[in-house]
Amino acid sequence: MSIPEGKYIYFASDNHLGAPTKEASLPREKKFVAWLDHIKQDAVAIFLLGDLFDFWMDYKKVVPKGFTRTLGKLAELSDSGIPIYYFVGNHDLWMNGYFEEELNIPVFHKPQEFIFNRIAEGTRSTFFIGHGDGLGPSDKGYKRMKKVFTNSFCKWLFRWLHPDLGVRLAQYLSVKNKLISGEEDAKFLGEDNEWLVQYCKRKLEKKHHDYFVFGHRHLPLNITLNEKSKYLNLGDWINYYTYGVFDGKTMELKTFG
Repeated sequence: MSIPEGKYIYFASDNHLGAPTKEASLPREKKFVAWLDHIKQDAVAIFLLGDLFDFWMDYKKVVPKGFTRTLGKLAELSDSGIPIYYFVGNHDLWMNGYFEEELNIPVFHKPQEFIFNRIAEGTRSTFFIGHGDGLGPSDKGYKRMKKVFTNSFCKWLFRWLHPDLGVRLAQYLSVKNKLISGEEDAKFLGEDNEWLVQYCKRKLEKKHHDYFVFGHRHLPLNITLNEKSKYLNLGDWINYYTYGVFDGKTMELKTFG
C-alpha cells in the first residue's frame, strides 16, 4: 500500500459500542464518528482492530439494532474511496458477510501482514496487525472460551435462539464477564508479563516487522522491542480515546478530543 505525500494511515480499536447501555455509549459513538469525520480528509486507509461493538453477530437476515451513526459514516467513507479494514475482536467474532456486502469493508479473523510505502521518500515499512486476543503465552481462559465461541456447531445452536433473546443474552454476558471483556487485566503488567509483548518478540525471532499493532488490552502502549521494531497497543474509546497514525516513517499514538 502506497502513502502519498500529506496522507496518513489511521488505526483504532475497542469502542465497545452499546456497553454498558445504549444511552451511556451514545456520547462515545458520537465522538468516534466525529473522529472519522476529522481524518477523512487525509486518510489513505483506516484500520479498525476489533471490538467496535460490545456484541455483534451476523444472523442470516438480521444484524443487531443500533449503531446507525457509525455504520452510516463507515459506509460514507468506504463509498468515497477510502479503504477500511476490519479485524474481528473477541466481542465480534461472529461477523459473517455483513461488513463485506453492505459496507465493502474486508474482515479479517486472524492477524495479517501489511507493507506500506512512502512514495516521496522511498521508505518501506512492514506491519503485523490484529486485534490481539488469544495471542501469546497467557490469556488461557479466553483461549478456551474462543474455541467454544468459534465452533461451528455452537454458532449454529446460538442462531436458533430468537435474535431478541440471543442478543440480549450475549450483551448481558459481554458486560458482566470481565474475562470476556478483557478488562480483568486492564493495567500495565510490565514488559516481561505483557503477553502481547512476548508474542511479538517470538514473532521477531522468525521474521522482522517494523511495527506490531494490536488492540484488546484497553491500554495505549508504545514499546520498543529492539532497535528496529516496536509494539503499539491502540488503547480504547472508553477511557483513553486514543488512535494510531502512520505517516510513512513513524507510527504514533494520539488522543482525540
